[in-house]
Amino acid sequence: MSVFQKLVLASGSPRRIELLQQAGIEPDRIFPADVDETPLRAEHPRSLAKRLSRAKADKALDALSKEPEWGEGAFILAADTVVAVGRRILPKAELVDEASNCLRLLSGRSHRVYSGVCLITPSGKIRQKLIETRVRFKRLSREELESYLASGQWRGKAGGYAIQGLASTFVVKLVGSYTNVVGLPLYETVGLLTGEGYDVHFKWLEG
Repeated sequence: MSVFQKLVLASGSPRRIELLQQAGIEPDRIFPADVDETPLRAEHPRSLAKRLSRAKADKALDALSKEPEWGEGAFILAADTVVAVGRRILPKAELVDEASNCLRLLSGRSHRVYSGVCLITPSGKIRQKLIETRVRFKRLSREELESYLASGQWRGKAGGYAIQGLASTFVVKLVGSYTNVVGLPLYETVGLLTGEGYDVHFKWLEG
């Protein structure tokens, strides 16, 4: 039965794909479900992460329902990651000034990383989880800040940094899930999948 299970990842993020592969899971289809990620007025970062993960899953479900071979029998997995200082939501930096502002704000202080994970089962059941990780950065020197900005590793990353790259040297303390900060909390994601009957370990046996 496991052979016929289908998993759709409602994200084009290379990091999320790599994390799933790290857990021995190979999505059968990648569906980049782009949604408007603008926070609502006074929206809490936790609520934003949860809302956007559900929106991505719903968008993928709606699109795939128009394809007979995918409209039924697929697990749809979506996630969204938000970096925040207090209630202040940091952008996914696309411009160097955005990344610079984020890093200056994060320098020498703690912040939180929230990931909303949403799973829609083949029967239409919706399961959601919200995961929080606390991260503290060292105080960044001017040289560190300028060198990191020059590396370009901040581009497209929530909060203006990628913890799996050079920014790992900035982390003084991390409390919670490391993979959550990378972009997909594996412990909780695998728990959701196995809890709803997806045979995560099937591929492990082939290895």
